[in-house]
Amino acid sequence: MSLRMLENLLAGFEELRHERIGKRVRALVDGALVVDSVRAVLVYEPRRVVPSYAVPVSDVRAELVPALRVNGHADGYAMGDEAFRGRRVLDPSIPFDVHTAEGDPVSLRWPLGMREAAGYIPADADLADHVILDFDAFDVWLEEDERVFSHARDPFHAMDILPSSRAVRVELDGVTLAASDRAKLLFEGAVLPTRAYLPREDVLVPLIPTDKRTQCAYKGEASYFTVELDSGTYENLAWSYEQPLRGAADVKGLVAFFNEHVDLILDGEALPRAITPWS
Repeated sequence: MSLRMLENLLAGFEELRHERIGKRVRALVDGALVVDSVRAVLVYEPRRVVPSYAVPVSDVRAELVPALRVNGHADGYAMGDEAFRGRRVLDPSIPFDVHTAEGDPVSLRWPLGMREAAGYIPADADLADHVILDFDAFDVWLEEDERVFSHARDPFHAMDILPSSRAVRVELDGVTLAASDRAKLLFEGAVLPTRAYLPREDVLVPLIPTDKRTQCAYKGEASYFTVELDSGTYENLAWSYEQPLRGAADVKGLVAFFNEHVDLILDGEALPRAITPWS
């Protein structure tokens, strides 16, 4: 019997995993260089879907001091995909201090600053003398000379943006929000839903800008829009990347709707609403 690739990739999902990347990785706080390493490793704690940077302790320009173990709520959300079989997934919204691998939390202290519990020393022989680092504890991260946003980039993360002449329709509560035959379809990994990015001229309802901003490691900073219908107000239902990162340049200025909350119809066939952190 043929093995589905996603099943194979998830075989070690509940184990500690790592991968060496060969890039120079740096982290700064208040303009000061705290981490500088060409020996960085990506570490995926059990049930984590995105990795964290780990570097040799000697590549950290700070003293590592024991920190209070917090280990907050680690339930995550249950993926409905058959390959996950309801397993609880820890997405990037789950804080760093939720650890699912054995180890010890540490704080980073240097002459002009300190970051509480910003590191984690894993109790694993393959990661001996390494410290896993909290992405959010630092102001700026760089891979070589390019800034990294949101979280460490996963070399196994695939993102494909394709122009499509398929008929795309976005509906909510019986109202057509957008209709287009010139969408850019964004395919991102095996477990995230297909996103349809549409020209603004093909959006049929007013888009009300909001103050919400989020960052994606692969696409950049997103700005959001609220949609008002007779049935109600739907806050932050759509988004756009006005200045995307180079890998997502093809969706610049286009609009996507959360197809966790709307009906996305391709060539007359409604796609199922996905279960994701944004459901």
